Amino acid sequence: MENNKEKNNNSKLVFAINGERFELSKIHPSTSLLEFIRTQTRYKGTKLSCGEGGCGACVVLLSKYDPVLKQVEDFSVSSCLTLLCSINGCSVTTTEGIGNSKDGFHSIHERFAGFHASQCGFCTPGMCMSFFSALINAEKTQRNDPPSGFSKLTMSEAEKSIAGNLCRCTGYRPIADACKSFAGDVDMEDLGLNSFWGRGDSTDVKISKLPSYTQNKVCTFPEFLKSEIQSKTLFDTEGCCWYAPDSVEDLETILDSVNVDNGGHIKLVVGNTGTGYYKELEPHNKYIDLRNIPELSVINRDSTGIEIGAAVTISKAIQALKGEGESISESTGNLVLTKIAEHMNKVASKFIRNTASLGGNLVMAQRNQFPSDIATILLAAGTMVDIQRGGKRLKLTLDEFLEGPTSDFKTVILSVKIPYWDPRSNFSSENKPQIKFETYRAAPRPLGSALAFLNAAFLAQFSTGQASDVVVLQKIRLVFGAYGTKHAIRAKKAEEFLTGKPVGVNILSEAIHLIRDTIVPEEGTSSPAYRSSLAVSFLFEFFHPMLEADMLNPNDTLHGYMNTLETSEPNNKFKPIHQSKCSSLLLSAKQMVEFSGQYHPVGQPTKKSGAELQASGEAVFVDDIPSPKDCLHGAFINSTKPMAWVKGIEFRSFPPLDGVLKVISFKDIPEKGENIGCKTIFGSEPLFADDITTFAGQPLGLVVADTQKHADMAANLAVVDYDTENLKPPILSVEEAVERSSFFEVPPILNPKPVGDFSKGMAEADHKILSAEIKLGSQYYFYMETQTALAIPDEDNCMVIYSSIQCPENAGIVVARCLGVPNHNVRVITRRVGGGFGGKAIRAMPVAAACALAAHKLCRPVRIYVNRKTDMIMAGGRHPMKINYSVGFKSDGKITALHLDILINAGISEDISPMLPHNILGIVRQYNWGALSFDMKVCKTNLSSKSAMRAPGEVQASYIAEAVIEHVASYLSIETTLVRNKNIHTYDSLKFFYSGNTGDPLEYTLPSILDKLVKSSCFHERFVAIKCFNSSNKWSKKGISCVPIVHEVMLRPTPGKVSILGDGSVVVEVGGIELGQGLWTKVKQMTAFGLSSIGCVGGGDLLKRIRVIQADTLSIVQGGFTAGSTTSEANCEAVRLCCNTLVERLTSLKESLLEKMGSVSWETLIIQATQQAVNLSASTYYVPEVTSMQYLNYGAAVSEVEIDLLTGSTTILRTDIIYDCGQSLNPAVDLGQLLESHHYFWQSQFTVQ
Repeated sequence: MENNKEKNNNSKLVFAINGERFELSKIHPSTSLLEFIRTQTRYKGTKLSCGEGGCGACVVLLSKYDPVLKQVEDFSVSSCLTLLCSINGCSVTTTEGIGNSKDGFHSIHERFAGFHASQCGFCTPGMCMSFFSALINAEKTQRNDPPSGFSKLTMSEAEKSIAGNLCRCTGYRPIADACKSFAGDVDMEDLGLNSFWGRGDSTDVKISKLPSYTQNKVCTFPEFLKSEIQSKTLFDTEGCCWYAPDSVEDLETILDSVNVDNGGHIKLVVGNTGTGYYKELEPHNKYIDLRNIPELSVINRDSTGIEIGAAVTISKAIQALKGEGESISESTGNLVLTKIAEHMNKVASKFIRNTASLGGNLVMAQRNQFPSDIATILLAAGTMVDIQRGGKRLKLTLDEFLEGPTSDFKTVILSVKIPYWDPRSNFSSENKPQIKFETYRAAPRPLGSALAFLNAAFLAQFSTGQASDVVVLQKIRLVFGAYGTKHAIRAKKAEEFLTGKPVGVNILSEAIHLIRDTIVPEEGTSSPAYRSSLAVSFLFEFFHPMLEADMLNPNDTLHGYMNTLETSEPNNKFKPIHQSKCSSLLLSAKQMVEFSGQYHPVGQPTKKSGAELQASGEAVFVDDIPSPKDCLHGAFINSTKPMAWVKGIEFRSFPPLDGVLKVISFKDIPEKGENIGCKTIFGSEPLFADDITTFAGQPLGLVVADTQKHADMAANLAVVDYDTENLKPPILSVEEAVERSSFFEVPPILNPKPVGDFSKGMAEADHKILSAEIKLGSQYYFYMETQTALAIPDEDNCMVIYSSIQCPENAGIVVARCLGVPNHNVRVITRRVGGGFGGKAIRAMPVAAACALAAHKLCRPVRIYVNRKTDMIMAGGRHPMKINYSVGFKSDGKITALHLDILINAGISEDISPMLPHNILGIVRQYNWGALSFDMKVCKTNLSSKSAMRAPGEVQASYIAEAVIEHVASYLSIETTLVRNKNIHTYDSLKFFYSGNTGDPLEYTLPSILDKLVKSSCFHERFVAIKCFNSSNKWSKKGISCVPIVHEVMLRPTPGKVSILGDGSVVVEVGGIELGQGLWTKVKQMTAFGLSSIGCVGGGDLLKRIRVIQADTLSIVQGGFTAGSTTSEANCEAVRLCCNTLVERLTSLKESLLEKMGSVSWETLIIQATQQAVNLSASTYYVPEVTSMQYLNYGAAVSEVEIDLLTGSTTILRTDIIYDCGQSLNPAVDLGQLLESHHYFWQSQFTVQ
């Protein structure tokens, strides 16, 4: 072994990134590809978001060369999980590698921009690479050549190529359109609003205006790599080794050399995707790459079945099971394999399946109790496992392997053998043998990374006699997994009971009882009753085609199950259970907008500013800024107790932690500073806990280390010594807060007043519902870019902070107070934010403050990129609520009085919580309740502070209002629509409920919106059709609802500044922050409109001359918050006022030049203005007039939903939305933000996101 090590000690890691050669002689084996790309190369397009392979932001293309076949294999991978040492001899392509601003954008980038498919832009590079992978692999197929400019992809494939990529901004529809535009079978009429063609353009014109796509334009594998000698890889860096054995014997030798007792930590590696689920708190010191061992990469077919090596990826296993590239007969055995492949396609995302191994999945299921789908379906198929354990080779059934002793690192799966199932075996010639194999899973999402609530697979060998249609089970395998048990199990009691019996109602009923007794989730498993019911539903779904409807007695237990069976077709007796037939396309939509050229270019669907840069990865976010010299990195240590004394912090680690310099705590705050992490007008919250931690998740300190990886690892290894002596128990619920009178005060100005006389209204009611209860949970933001900041000490005790924040001004104030310096010593700069949704308003301040404090203390730059887990702990999220309501109403559904008791869980500090009563009432008042009274309490609890989140309080209020309406309709047994219509405001009642903000009668457009929506959505016709559907389908139900919304808008003062430079280009600064909502785009449009009124020749291209630059708290002050969906409106008005000032200054000069020259170009005017010392910079502070500061917006939506009562799965079949936004500043941006994005975001709140 020593000789082998010495021989290979000079091994080098050689690979390419975007055609650039990299050669490394030393690298820590735990280094991920993403870490290397982001810290050691100039490429920043590949993003870190979840760090678990679950979001797709880090997707790149990995290419391997096969020297035997002389072919390049291209596939997408999650670079945050891919270990750098595993890509020896490979080529990596990032989004910058397929196109960029210097060499020209790829048509993917251009189409993503043109279809408005990039908003915040943080997810876009990963989206582009997932799609690019699908695109180039489609070109390798033997399909017919597509029309010029298109690819061999189908529309369905194009959409599904990004199924594993998350986006929180767009609602996905424009992304799907951008991808579909490449499909050879696309119908151009299906593509939505874009910046390429106009309304009425013919199909040929549309095709001609699309950015051209040329096949094989990008070289994914450079020629120089093909000639590189790929020796056996072995790295030895400071005691950490990476081995790549090429035989099982070599592997055994390495394993035998490991001394576990001497601190040896070994890891067997194929794709490393398991770390996405099971985090590694400490690095291993020996990594063994199994991919070069031929026995572990084998795929063999014979007459008995198919053998697949344990190191074969799930994607390649799927191809093998489908028999791609082989001539396979359509036997029952092969159909079983095909079913397994189809189910595997639902496991994880494509870029995970491309590297995750079959054996690794099974080992996790056995060793870590991973809720594996693959273990379940392979167990049902009777799979055998070939393993190496302690130098011995064993063949086990999968049952034996899963139930055996927990595998250690010396237990290696070599291969799995899936048998062919021949229905003719063990049957007499008088019988008609058949095989039935089905797999099932119920998960939060049908595609992508979503673990199942329960998975199942059933295989039955059965026969029907020649003289009878009775089905007799000869052999049955019933397997269930992921329901809260150690591993997938066979329901052996039910199997034994069913074997040899004819399938009938009574038999099936008894089997269901046995399944209920068997599938019992372990204590602590979420939704145990639901998981158990799924097992019964899946069993029924499997067996019901074998039952004859005329055999059923109406009194039988299963009679209700059978009412929905479709009539059996003569040639297809065993027809699958009825399911809603969904389109093969995931998303389809149409948009109808009205354009106006009156204020050109305002009102035009201009593409988002910088969208191509976002797609190509060149747009710079905070974590993309190169680290300054001597930069350090921080990670928070968070409390795990809600109320406790903090006695001390230590670290559990051997050997000692690398690179850790210091733990910053409240003790490091300067003498003149304050322990303050964030502030609002209602109060502040400390940066760090002092001697007492008051909520779980509270920052106790900041570990500062030489790299972000070392800082995160140290924070994970922190051990906090707590003591709860002499402390009251924590308040963890609103009920406990009420008991202990723990409330935050709501300022009188924000305390809404009741409407009407509640007692009188209740007295007038024919019916009453008293003390009904609603409970609403929280919701996490999941912005794609987590909280991040970079603090750089500057001269004269100053600090420059780059922060991903929605309110830089307040961050500057907090940092100044924390450090004890004047506000002018702190400069906060924000260029763009990778999604905010309110979560980067208040909750971003502690990250900036902690960075600044550490930088101040250590006199070195410090940056933090908060990992996803910590972000979720600290973020707070949406406010949970408990609501009790009493309502009185007439027999016709007219509501006469409503009272609400609302307990709002605010968490530990005020944040923006005292505003919620005002926000809630703003939405609740959208109906005419007759009289409305309420008692709302903002509860202080020992939980993380809840904060602003996309319509804070208003989302919950809308749900409350609709729940009351639905309850009244249910009580009266009348249609909900009738109750809603009875209680829609007239203009007079609107004035009564919204005193002062209603505007003129013509501005109350809600009734006309509802009328228009009912007609355009064919609501009444669909309502009738749905009733018919529900009456004839017992286990699938549909519903349709038409819901109005009244939103109270409030404008805030905001600054603006417009400067014209000497060459005629224009620089604009505004107080708002670009979050992806298109603020910069709208501001550019308004600036172009405002300056164009000067009327110069060539002024029509002003839009291209304008640049909006980053927010800087010392350049433009009083920037305020970017929140509430009114920032663009206010900022555009501020810019318009600046432009008016500039036009006024330039008008007299232009007129004088006109007299001399006859016509004046924009360039000439600005040159002359510069020479004549005209002030070409104008700033303003826009303060809305009292009459226009608050007004009402109206909208309505119709949604049709289908639910499978057997599994609980829901499908939104269609949504129609009409929103009255006046004249949109940019219809394309507003469609994506206000309608599609908001719709999906709020929908997720009520589908248990």
